[in-house]
Amino acid sequence: MKLLRLRSLAVFLACASLIHAADFKAGVARVQITPPTPFWLSGYAARTNPAPRIRTDLWAKALALEDRTGGRAVIVTTDLIGLPAEISDTVARSLARDHRLPRAALVVNSSHTHAGPAIWPNLRVMFDFADSDQERVKQYALRLTDQLGQVAGDALKRLEPATLSFGRGQAGFAVNRRQPTPDGVRLGVNPDGPVDHSVPVLRVSRADGSLLAVLFGYACHNTTLGGDFYEVDGDYAGAAQRNLEREFPGATALFLMLCGGDQNPNPRGKIEHVEQYGRELADAVAAALRKELVQIRPPIRAAHQTARLDFAPHTRETFEAELQDANLFRQRRARLMLEAYDRGQPVRQLDLPVQALRLGRGLTLLALGGEVVIDYGLRVQREFPAENVVVAAYCHDVACYIPSLRVLREGGYEAVDSMIYYGQPGPFAETVEESVFAAIREVMAKVKGD
Repeated sequence: MKLLRLRSLAVFLACASLIHAADFKAGVARVQITPPTPFWLSGYAARTNPAPRIRTDLWAKALALEDRTGGRAVIVTTDLIGLPAEISDTVARSLARDHRLPRAALVVNSSHTHAGPAIWPNLRVMFDFADSDQERVKQYALRLTDQLGQVAGDALKRLEPATLSFGRGQAGFAVNRRQPTPDGVRLGVNPDGPVDHSVPVLRVSRADGSLLAVLFGYACHNTTLGGDFYEVDGDYAGAAQRNLEREFPGATALFLMLCGGDQNPNPRGKIEHVEQYGRELADAVAAALRKELVQIRPPIRAAHQTARLDFAPHTRETFEAELQDANLFRQRRARLMLEAYDRGQPVRQLDLPVQALRLGRGLTLLALGGEVVIDYGLRVQREFPAENVVVAAYCHDVACYIPSLRVLREGGYEAVDSMIYYGQPGPFAETVEESVFAAIREVMAKVKGD
């Protein structure tokens, strides 16, 4: 009788496991997106020539999810500086056409590696390309667009029963880089500035319990390597993914860049630092995977909209004066702005993508466009204390930095100077933070549905 009860219990547990496994299906895919060399790298205006070599390959990876009712979502991660709307929107349209995937169900994130290829037309003010270089950059962007649609579609075709669970780790190498000085805020090291060292970890397991994929994130610039580095590389995020895939054979590791707009690795500048931080981040993820994680249940809900952000007032005369500046980057920005004035369409606003992807009551991924500073991630935690929210930045359209009101008023690179390289009239008006949070509250309310 005792043996019978034990067998019955084993059967019950096995059935329960299968039921939970049937809650979701998951599929993964990857495609190599390493540029042909020589190729111009993006992220630093100081570079004066293309990169002749590849240190590590770059990847786009996709995680597709489906719940029992047919609700689906796809998360695409890329080892890139950032995508423009021209690429992300094209990918979204192709997936809607070919796979009936709603726009709100697609998240496209960039790691923001500064040793990755130039992505046209992102950060175009940084470059004065020769015709041949510009053609190479444009052709790479066209091919990349096709690859991102393909990798997302491949992940949807490979769906298999899966369970999802969530936990967090810690990695301490990020530091706030907005250093106060008597002459204002400059890029440096501010150990007293706000940071978030948490490492969110989503485990995706096959029906047999083996690891199919792990999606993890961190809020820190991928700027371990500086502007004097001329090789293609995925920086610490690439190293972390490689380490995890070696430690868990058969699994796909995907990195999400969080609100790291004003965060840098510290110290930085050497390849040894890349490997050190990649190992530290991978160890944090592996440690979280070994702990008891919180099970995630269906359904999948998604919402997507744009927040319209106003720029501070400017006039045509502003850019006519800037056109006479000795700084070449200011001249290029001025020409772009004057061309907009000539068309009768001066740049007054920016449409920022704001998206929420909710997995049951266990996890919500909030995906924001732009280089979002850490204040937003920390404020979301304060405003939604009862929700388990991961705030990713660098999603869909990395059109410029998104400063908080605090950062905007302090000034400095993220609030003012960076707008030159992004070809924006910047800075933003002081309504920027509240405009973003109005959109955040709307998408959060749409996906809650409890």
